[in-house]
Amino acid sequence: MRTNATMDMTEGRPLRLLSVFALPLLIGNIFQQAYNLADSMIVGQMLGANALAAVGATGSISFLFFSLFNGISGGCGIVTAQYFGARQEDKVRLAIVNSAYITLASSMLTAAAAFLMVPTVLSWMGTPEEILPDAVMYMRMTSLSVPLIAIYNYASSMQRALGDSRTPLYFLILACLLNVGLDLLFVGAFGWGVFGAAFATMLAQMLSGLGSLWYAFRHNSYFRLTRKFLKYDPAIVRSALRMGLPLALQWSLIAISTTALQTVVNSFGATAMAAYTATNRLEQLVQQPFGSMSMALSTYSGQNKGAGKTERIRAGFKDSMLAMIALSAGMLVLMQFLGNGLVGLFVQEEDVIALGGQALKITSLFYVFLGVIYVTRGVLNGVGDAIFAFINGVVEIVGRIGLPLLLLRFTGIGVWSIWITAGLTWMLAGVSCVLRYVSWRKKAGNIKPQIENMG
Repeated sequence: MRTNATMDMTEGRPLRLLSVFALPLLIGNIFQQAYNLADSMIVGQMLGANALAAVGATGSISFLFFSLFNGISGGCGIVTAQYFGARQEDKVRLAIVNSAYITLASSMLTAAAAFLMVPTVLSWMGTPEEILPDAVMYMRMTSLSVPLIAIYNYASSMQRALGDSRTPLYFLILACLLNVGLDLLFVGAFGWGVFGAAFATMLAQMLSGLGSLWYAFRHNSYFRLTRKFLKYDPAIVRSALRMGLPLALQWSLIAISTTALQTVVNSFGATAMAAYTATNRLEQLVQQPFGSMSMALSTYSGQNKGAGKTERIRAGFKDSMLAMIALSAGMLVLMQFLGNGLVGLFVQEEDVIALGGQALKITSLFYVFLGVIYVTRGVLNGVGDAIFAFINGVVEIVGRIGLPLLLLRFTGIGVWSIWITAGLTWMLAGVSCVLRYVSWRKKAGNIKPQIENMG
């Protein structure tokens, strides 16, 4: 069964399919980042650099705690996409239900662990005393919102697996606009400070998730479930965890590495922290075209692996790599000439703007390697290459932990080691991704549909 709410990516021109699928993802990802941008701009402009640094200090630790359920959710989406590509419709429905069970359990565990561990972890990271209370407040509110974020991630993951990248977008746009309005109300009018920014985001995410899930049940036939599809299916759960846990490990290792780098940032004081937060927010926007391409490739590769069409996976990789190179070149030019002005959107302090603008000139030189990571990750995650996920995570953790130690010990570049580390880590990870893809391509051959053997 194929409906208007799904897209079969096993037939047709790869570049066209990927472009059509990725465009709503790109728009959605940009709006998703607008949550963080709204918080950062409003907090930075209304409350000052210290408040912005407090919000920024929680970014890497939030990423760490979210990695578990995000990775598992990704595994659930891959399994569902492969069943969809293999045209096993009953299995698709069972995967949708069992993915909900897995997502609920993992998000609740993550929320509880994050809420309890936040003060200790932020202290370990060397968060300055003057911003620690605000950082703890913001992170604990974020922890409470994990199950709400999981609702949206689950609904959008299942819809993307079925080829629908548009539906989650509509609710995300609405939530983003609401989030900006609530930020201005809670922070500007009510004076609730960092708490108000976190609470605004929490409410917006809740509405986004519930709205997307409600729409899926009403308009997507695969979500219209009878009692026989509500059962626990051990084979599907094992398959989802077999693919999802390596992704969770990958993202956790990356998160640990970014947390370690944040510790280095913290050692340079509030000015460096504010500049790093601003550049980080901007580069999260830079990554959105790459991230959208990666998600599209994951669904595309999963469906085509389920259908046994290896050559289509290779063609999709090639087309996406060429598009990524063009995007990298455009964003390099943008950051080289407009970096200071972009950082100035977040703060008014001249020293922060000067530091952040120069930092963007450094990291933008490495954007092409960042794009390589995303393109390759989308393909290899989509085909279920669990070993790649581990390799990718290890390379990033070695880069972000080892390189700052070497740069600070043997060079005199000081604070610039933060952004040079980021760029060199992208380069190392990008090279390892390409090597792994070449290895997979040599071994893949003409694969046959294997989805019926999962579990």
